[in-house]
Amino acid sequence: MTFQKVASIWRYPVKSMMGEELNACVITDKGLAGDRAYGVIDQETGKLANAKNPKKWPNMFQYQAAFIDTPQEDAAIPPVRITTPDGRMIRSTDENKNNMLSASFHRNVYLSTPSFEDVQFEGYIPEEIEELDDKGSIFTRTSPKNTFFDIDMVHIITTSTINYLRKLAPESRIEARRFRPNLILEVPDTEGFIENDWVGKTLKIGDVKLKISQETKRCVMTTLNQGDLPKDPNVLRSIVRNNAGSFGVYASVVKPGKVSIGDRIEIE
Repeated sequence: MTFQKVASIWRYPVKSMMGEELNACVITDKGLAGDRAYGVIDQETGKLANAKNPKKWPNMFQYQAAFIDTPQEDAAIPPVRITTPDGRMIRSTDENKNNMLSASFHRNVYLSTPSFEDVQFEGYIPEEIEELDDKGSIFTRTSPKNTFFDIDMVHIITTSTINYLRKLAPESRIEARRFRPNLILEVPDTEGFIENDWVGKTLKIGDVKLKISQETKRCVMTTLNQGDLPKDPNVLRSIVRNNAGSFGVYASVVKPGKVSIGDRIEIE
């Protein structure tokens, strides 16, 4: 008998950099422990460096971030190690880290953790997606208080939606990493953008409860090259044409706890 389960878990220690695949993780009130715990701030504007604006930050996905120690609930965030596109390693404990990051990004930046002050980020609406409004423009959004998130605390997609988009866009390489989820859920025997129907419902994973808050509206990030994945505007174009730009869902945390690969899930 097949059942719905957690297929993969991802955490991104630094906003918009490549992340870590995990076997298990503690989910706190603010999402996966250590997720987007750090961000790179543009000194000129005070805004987050963000792959949503590749015009200003074209190489974000060429940076790799990993924790030196495992984040623990109710403990200080551990140091992070950043590998730059040219292979240099920068630790958050390095006295010269901000100068090193600034030299790498070719902009004056500094590494930060979230605060209760508002922090904004920019996004670019790609010109080549005909169906989008305001093509070629830059928008500004504000992260939730004391986070570097875009919308809500946990980002979820399913294998069903991945496989369905592969059918709709066979010429594109549709892989989960394009969408930077926290949780990839295996939902067998279904087809379509099934997460659309989850909005307002509660996802249970063992003792953990997540309230599905809204669909995830996709942006230019899904089109960018990541590792061996090529740049491909058709990914976003297919999502816009077939599901009004949504792929996956965001959730808030109702009840924290531990989540592991293979855990069964229920939708209520």
